[in-house]
Amino acid sequence: MGPAVLEDLLQGVELPSDPRLLVGFDKFDDAGVFLLQEDLALIQTVDFFTPMVDDGYTFGQVAAANALSDIYAMGGQPLTAMNVVCFPSCEDQGILREILRGGLDKIREAGAVLVGGHTVDDNEPKYGLAVTGVISPARLIRNDAVQPGDVILLTKPLGSGIIATAIKAGMASASATSEAVKWMSMLNKAARNAAVEAGVRAGTDVTGFGLLGHLFEMARGSGVTIEIDASRLSFMSEARECASWGLIPGGAYSNRDYLGERIFFAESIDTVVKDLMYSPETSGGLLLAISEERCDTLVKTLEKHGVAYAIIGQATKPGPYPVLVKGGS
Repeated sequence: MGPAVLEDLLQGVELPSDPRLLVGFDKFDDAGVFLLQEDLALIQTVDFFTPMVDDGYTFGQVAAANALSDIYAMGGQPLTAMNVVCFPSCEDQGILREILRGGLDKIREAGAVLVGGHTVDDNEPKYGLAVTGVISPARLIRNDAVQPGDVILLTKPLGSGIIATAIKAGMASASATSEAVKWMSMLNKAARNAAVEAGVRAGTDVTGFGLLGHLFEMARGSGVTIEIDASRLSFMSEARECASWGLIPGGAYSNRDYLGERIFFAESIDTVVKDLMYSPETSGGLLLAISEERCDTLVKTLEKHGVAYAIIGQATKPGPYPVLVKGGS
């Protein structure tokens, strides 16, 4: 569901209140965080979706990496995972076996343990994980902790949603598909390790709401304006070409409609770049905010951990727009 639908659904719903609930769903953060003791908190999330590639094993890896990312985005360490499976009983069960094998390999790579799951007979395959992790509350990374002056970094290029749409249309090249799969199946584990080591306290990951949707959540929750330089964004191979051909996932339009006039674009930003910024990402990178004084430390730490990154903008005091997009395209 798009952000507007979710926001409408929550209207009039009495949100849970408990002093041990450090992060609930009122902030649209990546996961829920529940305090167990003074120095230990539980992180919980669930995420699953339909296939974006034909190969079952690859789909399992991507879906698992996407679900695990919510734990990493908050600075946590995943401990256990449970499979969430919808699959047609009339289909080849060997495909499902490959999906589960792909997911299990990513769970193992994350250092977590598969403890079970739930399956449903459904007409359309869907797969993902419910993940439980832990974190010290002192190291918690939140999407509402951005401060004016913070530098904004992104650790993966944009375009997975566009390329996935092109794959379904049979219009993505083998090389573009391979590159997109590499990024989508890559865990955000190393990026998380670097962020925690550098002392990052504000961030999220870029998934279904697109870059602009997640920037908006960070800006609104933190009470700041975030200014982005579009010329510093990096895109996956063929993502701009596919977007120019109109291969835009439906979620991009939902995100654009939801954000409406709350995003300011400079006249130099072309439609293709706007579409890429609105487009949902699958297992996207971490969107991190850190003070100017500590930015060099984060950059060096990301490089030490072998994490790709781009410095894409900066937070300022709140203005008329939560998010401003400037720079060349």
